[in-house]
Amino acid sequence: MSNSHHLPTSSKPPPPPSSSSTFHGGAAEIPIDTPLRIFITRLTDSLRHAFSRRRPWPEVIDRAAFTRPTSLSDATTRLRKNISYFKVNYFITIASVLAFSLISHPFSLFTLLLLIAAWLLLYLFRPSDQPLIILNRTFSDRETLGVLILSTICVVFLTNVGSVLMSSVLIGVGIVCVHGAFRDPEDLFMDDQDLAGAGLFSLLGGAASSAAVAAGPSMMVRV
Repeated sequence: MSNSHHLPTSSKPPPPPSSSSTFHGGAAEIPIDTPLRIFITRLTDSLRHAFSRRRPWPEVIDRAAFTRPTSLSDATTRLRKNISYFKVNYFITIASVLAFSLISHPFSLFTLLLLIAAWLLLYLFRPSDQPLIILNRTFSDRETLGVLILSTICVVFLTNVGSVLMSSVLIGVGIVCVHGAFRDPEDLFMDDQDLAGAGLFSLLGGAASSAAVAAGPSMMVRV
């Protein structure tokens, strides 16, 4: 009977994958707990919490509550109270006008998304220990920041992106001002929470703090 020969096998485990990756002008593997992922998660949670506080839309467009203001002072008072009460609905209105305007201009939408992605991936949330290499050339943080600022200026002032954003925001703000001036707030009940966050964009406070917390370590290293 022939003896079976067993080849020796190595019990050495394979080397762990490297945790660092380098940007070469293309896609790179993104770890699970990156600042960008944390930022997106916190931003989504903040917006979901803010939108949960929106008022019922039938209350917003209640025709019986619309009356003509008696004076400019009355219109200003109404606008201030309505902004405090309907701030989430007003923000949704402005965002909807902005989204509709961008969708109506696909080139502006694509250019804006590309610019935002460049800021997020190439500077704000790029790990400080990973150099940016494009076409075999390494860019420093100052060079990257300068190129991004120059690109932003060119996009805003040399294309129609700036005019689309400005016009859509002005239209949205105009709708809010007209509604706030003619909507009688006498039947609205505002608690202390409404009075504390009276600003139209106060609901973005959580998102802004999330951005600061998520981007803080990377930004502090670059400063």
